[in-house]
Amino acid sequence: MDLHFGDSKPTDDERAAVDALLGPPESSWEGADRSDADLRWARGGREARDRRDLLLPGLHAINDRIGWISEGALDYLCRRLTVPPAEAYGVATFYAMFSVKPRPATVLHVCTDLACAAAGASELCAGIEARLGLGSGVSVERSPCLGLCERAPAALAIKAGDPVRTAVSAPATVHDAVLAASAPDSAPQEPPAMMAVPQAGDPSLTLLGRVGVVDPSSLDDYRAHGGYSALRRAFKLGPAGVIREVSDSGLVGRGGAAFPTGRKWQATASQPDHPHYVVCNADESEPGTFKDRVIMEGDPYALVEAMTVAAYATGAHKGYLYLRGEYPRALHRMEHALAQARARGLLGDDVLGQGYAFDIEIRRGAGAYICGEETALFNSIEGYRGEPRSKPPFPVEKGLFGKPTVENNVETLVNVLPILTMGAPAYAAIGTERSTGPKLFCVSGSVVRPGIYELPFGATLGELLELAGVRDGLRAVLLGGAAGGFVRPDELDIPLTFEGTREAGTTLGSGVVMAFDDTVPLPRLLLRIAEFFRDESCGQCVPCRVGTVRQEEALHRIAERTGAAAADDIALLREVGRAMRDASICGLGQTAWNAVESAIDRLGAYE
Repeated sequence: MDLHFGDSKPTDDERAAVDALLGPPESSWEGADRSDADLRWARGGREARDRRDLLLPGLHAINDRIGWISEGALDYLCRRLTVPPAEAYGVATFYAMFSVKPRPATVLHVCTDLACAAAGASELCAGIEARLGLGSGVSVERSPCLGLCERAPAALAIKAGDPVRTAVSAPATVHDAVLAASAPDSAPQEPPAMMAVPQAGDPSLTLLGRVGVVDPSSLDDYRAHGGYSALRRAFKLGPAGVIREVSDSGLVGRGGAAFPTGRKWQATASQPDHPHYVVCNADESEPGTFKDRVIMEGDPYALVEAMTVAAYATGAHKGYLYLRGEYPRALHRMEHALAQARARGLLGDDVLGQGYAFDIEIRRGAGAYICGEETALFNSIEGYRGEPRSKPPFPVEKGLFGKPTVENNVETLVNVLPILTMGAPAYAAIGTERSTGPKLFCVSGSVVRPGIYELPFGATLGELLELAGVRDGLRAVLLGGAAGGFVRPDELDIPLTFEGTREAGTTLGSGVVMAFDDTVPLPRLLLRIAEFFRDESCGQCVPCRVGTVRQEEALHRIAERTGAAAADDIALLREVGRAMRDASICGLGQTAWNAVESAIDRLGAYE
């Protein structure tokens, strides 16, 4: 097969970045500087193609070292993996954090999404650009949600090199953001994870009880506070017993779909095809969502233990943690936790001396909201564009690498630990009959105490906002993030359950609760949501690819018109919204119209 390589050559730094990941090349076919005699035939082509899943880590390696991905670097990586450069180019250009055009080694990502927009992100960007000026050696890029909504507005500086250096500024000022970009090592340290948990230290907490209490770097401290008791009970129950406990608990997925977790695990475990895989979806990119980040930063060993339990129950021996690229501290904490678990026999060939082998590999995302969809995530890990697959077949039959796969998000997995330690009946007694257990809510916007709150299912929206201290002049509350819906200030008695929000004509989603007071211009907020979906659409299916563009265009026109002209565009929005909802391949297109529709119908946004 002719892979059509170009004539560009990698620099020494680019070659070193790839070789650090893949090892030195063994032949000229792979790019070694040797005689061309061994180019007459391919060597190790099959083995190289089996490493296609290292394409994304390879792109990260180049981007981290250089700051962008040149043609020569891309060609060299493709030679090493026997990947057609055209395909690799399609992957590299799919992700917002990569660039295939020259740019400065330092990139400052400034969040302009919902919470940050309400907190003055536009003024922050303008101030940073004015302070830095031209020729500063810093590229300022307006970014979708960075998952730092409780500290809005937020900025993330990434300085390429060996090693890559990062710094977070949140809440960001012009001075602090410029300092983070110019001198990441001198920037102020981030506050501890417990600062994002207003309830930290409350002994009644189930999922967040260790955040702020346990040293997140200490495995001994984690075990002293009940760590690994759930895994020990899992080994006593056996795989079938674990699945029975999870099923009896009533646990459903916390990412928004609310699919019964026990049923998913049972379906995966019963598949005769092997190997099985466990994938943890830590790519929470929904604007307003940051709960998984707080867990990974404040209680990382809990996720390691929970993934091990899930793997044991479903017959998997390999797990992948797909972690969004905008979470440098969570990445550091999880890498340390995995290393300590391996060193202490809690991962590896003989977990806890039980003769069971399991290990976890981290794969970093690179800025693509669509990769939160499970099959798009699988494609991303495998080294392809993160585009959703058609279903069926479902992941429990053919998931990652075409094998049975169980995929859960961070919050879903850590719920398994209290199920095993307290027992399914006690867990099911928390919450309501149809929505059992505790739930994490990400509260941000016009509140006094933004952060992660843990409440049992069934608490009302008003009770949650009372805990967070909602400010005067409440205009609207957005439930479920950009893919969710708005509710009015007189609807705060909505019970926070999957069935309660559904009956109220809205959605709980992943637990996003964003409050907006009357100082926030609602039309501008809706336009930002439309811009977000247009940018994040993978473009695979026509309803979403075209519909998100038409939605944004119509909202721009409405902002400039009144009367009959605006009414025509609202009618067009409804038609486009129905088409996206009915015909899009995945949830992105199916929910892209939700927030706009609710703002028009419930809030009278354009009256």
